[in-house]
Amino acid sequence: MRIRIVGAGVAGLTAAYEFASRGAEVELIEREDGPGRGCSWYAGGMVAPWCELESAEPLVARLGLEALDFWTRKIPVAQSRGSLVVATARDQAELRAFTCRTQEFEEIGANRIAELEPDLAGRFSRALYFPKEAHLDPRVALETTARRLAAMANVRLRFGLDASQAEGDPDWTIDCTGYSARTDLLGLRGVKGEMLVLAAPDLNFARPIRLLHPRHPVYVVPREENRFMLGATQIENEERARVTARSVVELINSAYSIHPAFAEAEIAEMGSDLRPAFHDNLPRVVIRGRKIFVNGLFRHGFLLAPSLARQTADFVFTGLSSPETMRELQVSEDSRQWASA
Repeated sequence: MRIRIVGAGVAGLTAAYEFASRGAEVELIEREDGPGRGCSWYAGGMVAPWCELESAEPLVARLGLEALDFWTRKIPVAQSRGSLVVATARDQAELRAFTCRTQEFEEIGANRIAELEPDLAGRFSRALYFPKEAHLDPRVALETTARRLAAMANVRLRFGLDASQAEGDPDWTIDCTGYSARTDLLGLRGVKGEMLVLAAPDLNFARPIRLLHPRHPVYVVPREENRFMLGATQIENEERARVTARSVVELINSAYSIHPAFAEAEIAEMGSDLRPAFHDNLPRVVIRGRKIFVNGLFRHGFLLAPSLARQTADFVFTGLSSPETMRELQVSEDSRQWASA
């Protein structure tokens, strides 16, 4: 079976891996010069299905469980050190609300916080610890997956090529182009996300830290060499590249509330991109003839991509469909009405 996958973000790479692992001949086409140069490049990399229940539908957590296995066993780039959720003294109501919406956590006090994260000693009296969660560096994950694919005899990676220039007719085409597919998928929108990377040589965190706040929540994800990714902005516009001064101030102020050392950190990088989403912020697998669109991963790319890749391969190889992600599809060449349901 010949499979052409268009787009080498996390959705395309995991789909390529899933199909190739089942023996298909896979051609992966990406117009950029390397893997994951879109919104996957700026992701937080938290594999945190239970924390995401705070604002996401239960479906996201259920599908996200597969990501823990994928990124720790199949492509072993994630660190299984859990997640820590904290709040300042005045925002303890936010912490209590978080406990009502999430699962699989331990309520811990100051001593346990200091044991897990010594640099937070004395800073917070209560926290929620999610011991089963993990995190990864998205760029390491993207490059590692691409290298794994390149080593497979039944995979051909083609970077710097537009899909319209591809030759031959595959048995199936899997479109994983995210926001770029908006002209084909009615109802697809872009949600802007901004991020900072701070270099803070005096800080060491072992796991992601989420600070709850009614207006300006933030998450801090550790990277190599005492660098930390800061994120949490979610802006309903389709302005792709610009990071606003307001967002920078809000992110750094929130990070300062986690630890004052962030005030002296160097801003090593700023970036933003558009995350593809539908009206309910849930993913879709849309089938039109011999073409399948995998899209709408919103802010959960690394969490959802492994499950969607499996579902797509299941459909191609066995005809098995998932009502959770395919519930609105109509299998016909000219159907474009599924997104308005």
